[in-house]
Amino acid sequence: MRQDPMPRTDSPRQHRLHGRLSTAQADGKTLSAWQIEVTGAGRIWYLVDPDKKLVWVDYASPGHPKATE
Repeated sequence: MRQDPMPRTDSPRQHRLHGRLSTAQADGKTLSAWQIEVTGAGRIWYLVDPDKKLVWVDYASPGHPKATE
């Protein structure tokens, strides 16, 4: 996430979110939303602001996000 927050090629552990989750608002901007799978179920969802070279952590959990809905 620190070295390459928006990789050109998705991997099973790091990829852009899809559908209605593909973007979110931060700092008054619509930003692309990404996910890193840190464990079998644990996830970090983050937003990337390439202009500011900034990453916003949007969601972090030891369990899969769908399990918390």
